[in-house]
Amino acid sequence: MNIYHTPVLLKESLEGLNIKPDGVYVDATFGGGGHSKEILIKLKKGKLIAFDQDTDAKANAINEKRFIFVNANFRFFRNFLRYYEIGEIDGLIADMGVSSHHFDTGERGFSYRYDGELDMRMNKGQKFTAGVLLNTYTDKQLHDVFVNLGEVENARKLVGAIVQSRATKKFETIGQFLETIKTCIPKHNENKYLSKVFQALRIEVNSELDALKEMLQSSAKAIKKGGRLVVITYHSQEDRLVKNFIKNGKFEGEADKDIYGKTNVPFEPVNKKVIVPMDVEVEKNNRARSAKLRIAEKK
Repeated sequence: MNIYHTPVLLKESLEGLNIKPDGVYVDATFGGGGHSKEILIKLKKGKLIAFDQDTDAKANAINEKRFIFVNANFRFFRNFLRYYEIGEIDGLIADMGVSSHHFDTGERGFSYRYDGELDMRMNKGQKFTAGVLLNTYTDKQLHDVFVNLGEVENARKLVGAIVQSRATKKFETIGQFLETIKTCIPKHNENKYLSKVFQALRIEVNSELDALKEMLQSSAKAIKKGGRLVVITYHSQEDRLVKNFIKNGKFEGEADKDIYGKTNVPFEPVNKKVIVPMDVEVEKNNRARSAKLRIAEKK
């Protein structure tokens, strides 16, 4: 079995899922199976369908008749529910964090701590990599990626260094990329800066925000009345999308209203305030520091 991270906010998220022993649930981000194993403990005659687009996660699949593993992006989960002749589900959980397995596997290109190819693909079958992005995106596209997805303060300077360097040699490795942008990295704040840069690249390479939007929209159709939607996010863009969707049924603007002025929103928030990890969990698991949990119930 591959070594993956310990799930953040595990107790709180499982309580939020409000598991019924005979219910049908979706684990949209299987990874190492941390959430799935705990859900199966609470299920008796129910069923759990887990999704992960990374082929590495297959090694963690649970040999259990109540469990189905699907090696696909969670944005397509409704298609697979139809394939397995499953109608509505009782709940869905999604942990949007990247596992330590990805960061610690240098050849996958997720971490600036290791040299290797500029990859960052969750789905190793796709052709679009971080290297392709850095070599082909226009100045404006690069600027938008680093500002919107990484909140990189000196994005213009960063983009300038990238464009100037690739004019003479294409980007191929992480080491080459780090050497190119070294004058952009603030001293005494290197790790935070590089984390933002690599986060932005990863999100864009894997179309993470678009996938999240599709999953949320599909969940409104797949989850039955009284069922639960549980989502753990780790950066502001993700959390904003989830928050707005639960509140307004859309990602931007106010909720739609019918002719009588009644709002048409599929979910109702269970927790009025976002749930964040306790200090003791953050001390044990640094990645928990930015985690936010939102729970909603289908109307």
